[in-house]
Amino acid sequence: MLTGMHIAVIGGDARQLEVIRKLIELDAKLSLIGFDQLDHGFTGASKEQLDEVDFSTVSAIILPVPGTNLEGQVDSIFSNEKIILSKEILGSTPEHCTIYSGITNAYLDQLVGNTNRKLVQLFERDDVAIYNAIPTVEGTIMMVIQHTDITIHNSKVAVLGLGRVGMSVARTFSALGANVRVGARKSEHLARIFEMGLTPFHLENLAENVTEVDVCINTIPYQIVTSDVISKMPAHTLIIDLASKPGGTDFRYAEKRGIKALLAPGLPGIVAPKTAGQIVANVLSQLLSEDLSGKEGNESCN
Repeated sequence: MLTGMHIAVIGGDARQLEVIRKLIELDAKLSLIGFDQLDHGFTGASKEQLDEVDFSTVSAIILPVPGTNLEGQVDSIFSNEKIILSKEILGSTPEHCTIYSGITNAYLDQLVGNTNRKLVQLFERDDVAIYNAIPTVEGTIMMVIQHTDITIHNSKVAVLGLGRVGMSVARTFSALGANVRVGARKSEHLARIFEMGLTPFHLENLAENVTEVDVCINTIPYQIVTSDVISKMPAHTLIIDLASKPGGTDFRYAEKRGIKALLAPGLPGIVAPKTAGQIVANVLSQLLSEDLSGKEGNESCN
């Protein structure tokens, strides 16, 4: 239980509603910032403006999966309020306050560094990323069906990267009957691709391996689907980029060539927000409980 623990939930999308429900079940005291346009309320949680929260009693701040932008703004689909997570706000929290975010960026890293606060990136955890790959794959399948005029079965699919998402994408598309080839750099990844019964290739040879693809799915968060690679693709190829913004594709050149390229980060929150929210909520509740137990243990020792 999280009885007596004051938690600020700042911004987000429908996934955050599952987080709020879970934390209320655990008897936490919640301040909800950026939820003023939410139709329904939550018993045990209060909707507040940023300047109304007493951050000196806040033990944890929960940000949306994207965290902040590079100016410190936190987006919320439930509010038009401009929410900025500033050094002053974070500095007014207790020293033990922990910030939870899906991912981070230069602004957030600098902010926690300057205020000496702890930042936990949930999507750096293997369990969250692997669970989250399930709705990501389902969303990818949906997009391929919507944006092609062929079946997935017997189509030629290239998957770039064999990380936690790439592995799930490759395995699922293969199970649906696609002819899947997977690009990677590490020798152990190339061996795993072969063991999975798929066709491996080194990413240095990417351009030669997209000359006949129907669908190219990128999971690598830096520009790898370059103009040179796109120039080798058939005109009907569909590119789906699952990497975090700005993705790993030269979208300008793809548009110039008439190739459809879609940036699709955050698919779980779009196609299955309830499930995606429950994944985050379950891990968060575990981490917060451990955090509270640790603080109570330290206090008893003192």
